[in-house]
Amino acid sequence: MELTGRLAAITGFIPPGTVIADIGTDHARLPVYVVERGICHAAVATDLNEKPYRSALQAVQNRGLAGKISVRRGDGLRPLRPGEAEVVVVAGMGGNTIRQILAGAPEVLARVRRLILQPMVDGGDLRRWLAENGWRLVDETLVEEGGHLYVIDVAEPGRETVTDPVLLEIGPRLLEQGHPLLSAYLDKLAAGYHRVLYALARSRSSEALHRTVELTVRLKRIKDYLENNRQLPD
Repeated sequence: MELTGRLAAITGFIPPGTVIADIGTDHARLPVYVVERGICHAAVATDLNEKPYRSALQAVQNRGLAGKISVRRGDGLRPLRPGEAEVVVVAGMGGNTIRQILAGAPEVLARVRRLILQPMVDGGDLRRWLAENGWRLVDETLVEEGGHLYVIDVAEPGRETVTDPVLLEIGPRLLEQGHPLLSAYLDKLAAGYHRVLYALARSRSSEALHRTVELTVRLKRIKDYLENNRQLPD
């Protein structure tokens, strides 16, 4: 079984010998891959919806892994028992959905030692939540796949020293690393701000004007980081 670039990058952050839980597993590709290759000796695969749950169950049975991968249907972390999985992976969902999943089962989350998260949107909201709730961003990376850029955040229990909302919007570890895809990612963030500002320009409400000022300041900082990054030597 081969993985997409995103899932392959996620496996690189899974400590060998751990038990993972893949939330929203779909076809259970990630759990099957890491168990078959001996990266993990066991895994839990969960999905909320019946069809992907059945697909995951079938995939695990077809590979003869039912004794090592437990497939469960349920909402977020709730199908897990506290301490059952050391590493939790949540990939391919919006950042605010991921945040709600993590917040929805505090007794399970309290026993998790590492989170590997791949938000499709609202990554800044997710990083702020992590920083405010006792999680430290230990690593981040960017993956290009199918003409799109995806960010992967890795967090562990601890104190995140970066609290600046703009830095959390960008990804503090991406900035510190000077990731090779950082300029493209900053361009993507700036384009998103431009779209929101264009929509706000149609309103004359005080709320819209306040939001416009706030986003304009943030956009200026993102563009400054972009310009500085482009000036760095290769």
